[in-house]
Amino acid sequence: MADPVLYTFRRCPYAMRARMALAVSGIPCEMREVKLREKPAEMLAASPKGTVPVLVISDGSVIDESIDVMRWALSKGDPENWLSGDDAALIAANDGPFKHHLDRYKYSTRHGTDAAEHRAACLTILLQLEARLERSLYLCGDTQTLTDVAIMPFIRQFAATDREWLDTQPLPKLREWLDRQIASDLFTTIMVKREQWRPAA
Repeated sequence: MADPVLYTFRRCPYAMRARMALAVSGIPCEMREVKLREKPAEMLAASPKGTVPVLVISDGSVIDESIDVMRWALSKGDPENWLSGDDAALIAANDGPFKHHLDRYKYSTRHGTDAAEHRAACLTILLQLEARLERSLYLCGDTQTLTDVAIMPFIRQFAATDREWLDTQPLPKLREWLDRQIASDLFTTIMVKREQWRPAA
């Protein structure tokens, strides 16, 4: 039986979290690195919406939402018990309000928005995460779970926009949490650079 195929883009936070879940699950998977300006026909045939990640399972079924890829992978193998910390409400807050403000902070010129206003809105959400991290090492306890991995790539993107500013904010636990995950072997492994995938001639 053929391995599942994941269409991915290295720097996409949605794709990052899918790759981390697939890696920790131990499921063999063919990684196909794509350029979003040159989306392969095979990917578009599987998921016409044209966003990554797209997971094509060996039976031909397709999962094209990153959080669903994570939950599917962990349902097949969850050696670190990530599913014990699946806080759907917290993940939805990240994928909804936080992502909305993050885009309008990081890409303010593109959106025609006030970057400072949206950064402040992000900070309000991050302070709520800080409060949780004051009680435990991770968002759902003292071990890393699905919730941490689902949210971290977006916090990383926020931090990278102006790390000097972030380091002046009252978020010491959040910074430790973020840096710990970025430095992990898992994250280093899934961020390896791959050549752009092209179909065989």
